Formats: sequence, C-alpha cells, structure tokens
Amino acid sequence: MSATVVRNAAWVVAWDAAKASHVYLRDADIAFDGGTISHVGGRYEGAAAVEIDGRDRLIIPGLVNIHTHPTSEPLRKGLTDETRSPNFWHSSLYEFLPVFANDRDGAIASMQVAMAELLMSGVTTVADLSIPFDGWLDTLAESGIRAVAAPMFRDARWFVAEGKRVEYDWDEGAGREAFTEAQRLIELARQHPSGRLSGMVCPAQIDTCTADLIRDASDYAQERQLPFQIHAAQSVNEFHEMIRRHGVTPIQWLKDIGGLGPHAIIGHAIFLDHHPWLHWTSRNDMDILRETETTVAHCPTVFMRRGISLRSFGDYRRAGINLGIGTDTYPHNFLEEMRSVGNFARVAMETVDDLETRDVFEAATVGGAKALGRDDIGRLAPGCKADFVSVDVKDPSMMPLREPLRSLIFVAADRAVRDVYVDGEQVVADGKVLNIDLQAASEALEAAQQRSMAQVPDRDWAGRSAEELAPMVLPTAESLTQA
Repeated sequence: MSATVVRNAAWVVAWDAAKASHVYLRDADIAFDGGTISHVGGRYEGAAAVEIDGRDRLIIPGLVNIHTHPTSEPLRKGLTDETRSPNFWHSSLYEFLPVFANDRDGAIASMQVAMAELLMSGVTTVADLSIPFDGWLDTLAESGIRAVAAPMFRDARWFVAEGKRVEYDWDEGAGREAFTEAQRLIELARQHPSGRLSGMVCPAQIDTCTADLIRDASDYAQERQLPFQIHAAQSVNEFHEMIRRHGVTPIQWLKDIGGLGPHAIIGHAIFLDHHPWLHWTSRNDMDILRETETTVAHCPTVFMRRGISLRSFGDYRRAGINLGIGTDTYPHNFLEEMRSVGNFARVAMETVDDLETRDVFEAATVGGAKALGRDDIGRLAPGCKADFVSVDVKDPSMMPLREPLRSLIFVAADRAVRDVYVDGEQVVADGKVLNIDLQAASEALEAAQQRSMAQVPDRDWAGRSAEELAPMVLPTAESLTQA
C-alpha cells in the first residue's frame, strides 16, 4: 500500500476530459501514488497507506505561473510601488529597475521569499525568468516547487544617460556566450536529480536582441521541444523603438523573423497596435497572435502600478489567443494576481461582461500548462501530476460558501490555503511552507535591499539617492510637540 487518499472532499475542481473543462465534484475522493494521480471522483476502493479527511476542503489543481522574476522583484518592495518616469510613460523598466540591483546573496534570499509566497498561494509550477548565477537551479529545486528554468540572455543592455531617452549598449558576442550558457543550464535543469526542473529558452527582450539571436533561440526551442518566451510589446518606448528600427510593430516583426508559434510565449503583449495609448493605424497584432497560436503571459499588477492595463483580457480570449498568468512583481501572491486579472479587465473595459471568473481560472491552470507544452499539470485527472491545493472552506474568509472559486479568488486568496502538494510531496502544511525558512530569508532580503540602496547614486544617471527616487509616504518627525 503506497497510495494517499483525500477522502470526501467537500468540493473538487476536477477535469472533465470529454468537455475539455474544469467541473465541480461534491464529496469526492482523490488518490495519488507517488507523483501521479490515480483516482478523482467517487469512493476510492483501493488500498491506501495514508487517508486525509477532506470534509472541510476545496481541492483545486496546482496553479501554473508562466512568468516571474524571483531573483530581483522581491528586493524592490517599498521602492518601485509608485515610481514616476514621465519621459518613459512611467514605465519603471529604464530609469528604476537597473539602479535597484541585487547581489548573489540577495538573489538567493529573494528567490526563497518569492517561492514561499508562490507556494502558499497555490502555485505548484513556475517559470523563473532570471539572470542565472551559481546555485540558482539548486535554490529552485530546494523550494519543492515544479520549476521551468528560463535563463535570460540578450545582445544589449538598456541605459538612460540624460533622462530623455532609452539607449542601448550592444555586445553581440556577449549575447552569443550567454545563449550558449543558457543552453547548458537548460540541460542541467532537465537532468536535475529532483525530477521537477525543466527548461525554457528566453531571449530577454525584443529590443535588446538581434533578429539572428531571436531566430536561433526560437529554432533551438522548437528542435528540442522547449517553450520559448520573450518580453515584447511591454512599453510605449519599445513599440516606437521597433517602429523606428523596422517600420513594423513588435508583434509583426517577431512574426517576420520566426519568433512566434505554438511554442512561443510573449511576456505582456500589452502594447499591440490596437492599444489606445499608441493611436496606431493598423489592427493586425491580435490576429497575428491568434494565427500563430502564440501565448500571452499576462501580469496585471506591475502595470497597474503605472496606470497601464491590457486592452483587454476578454478581447484577447475572444480572439482565440491562449492566455496564461504571471507574477511580474511583488508580492508573489498568485491568487491576488488572479483577482487583479478580473478586476482590472472590467475597469479598463468599463463592463463586467469583459470576462468570467472561469476565464481567469482556466488561464491560471490549463492555459499556463498549454503554454509550457504540458497536459499533465493544471488539472486534476488520473495520470496527471499529483500537484494540488487544499483550501479550508471553513475559514471565515471563505464563508458563507456559496461559490468556492469566487470566494477563493475575490476574497480569501492565500488566507484559506492550508496544504499544497507538488509531485505528491507536501510543500505547504497548515498554511506554512515546509522547505523554506521564510523569516530568515526575509531578513536576508532586507539586508540585501539596504546594500542595493547604498549603490543607487552610482547607478542612477543623475546620481540621485534611493530616497530621492522612492521617497517615503510620510515624513519622519524627530519629535512631536504636544498641544
């Protein structure tokens, strides 16, 4: 006897293969043996080594995060929450992100914090888009999560010399060396003894890579049946830069050079030619994404902070574009990110009809799985990976319980998440992550942030301090005069 059974789960979000959709089951059993689900549905009659009481639980498939930067983003909490960069349409990419940089010790702490937050909010698979460093893959594996390692590489770096425009420092030789190193790391991920790591090919940004590098990276991904991801259509600056260079939109140029397809994921894809901020004359980009079967990784929170929104999640979905969800910033709370997907789509389009909660849940599960080329994650069915989340339906944040997914996404979020399993192994128990000392990692991250802030004047084009770039919400008074 080696099977583990969750008995009589109050609610189960199961996969109906005939309908190709999620469905609710009531008072259902789930059994798994090792890392594979063997039973979802009525009474499990087989032998069981472990039985878990599911009477007060909602069981959902593990969530799939297809875009995140865990080595850097947690460091920036309190620094880039409301940055202003008027010459760059308030994008934080150019003036702010390069100056708030992390070191190796900080990157490890940052990863640990991000992975803990992801696991505690129900993520069991994550795509990690990072600049690689020694110990990166092992840190991913030690967390217990299922990870797709996406070592980023590029031919150029951004810089801002006078605060007026984005400039590029090109070194194609270094780009090729980084691509070669990325291939080595992807193979190491595939061979990792944890059995939970795989790889993704990731030229970093459309405007920092040559056509040859993008084309070769896409070809490499297709030859080895790997997912491919690139940041594109993520800022107004980038859109106009690609028009200046090539006379076509970022999406049209990617199509021309062979950078789109069923294997491809576009990070963000917000500034398509229909976006109202661009006032562009064509309306071709959405059709191109649909025709090439390219996925869009949608990460609303980081853009919401700049007053930017996808236009719109519902329109992309109705156009037939596959959508996945990512956490491109802190916090790495995936359930809150799902909530933001729905809320900001409806606000941007001024109608509740833009999408359904089902659309968001599908993007967070099977949409992400499809983007990664997998049909064994993001769903609960026999033969799938034993990646699932147990939610306490008696937590006050879930009550009164009329509609469990709405209660989870729009109200409870991670507060009601109790247990998380990845590959049949428990990684969260009673709301606490098991493989990461979150308190210690958070303290190490705080120290790394202090080191980063001390270096800001040397990195900023105008020599500004962290306090000047990210002033405090309130002044600090030395004393208060009592009336």
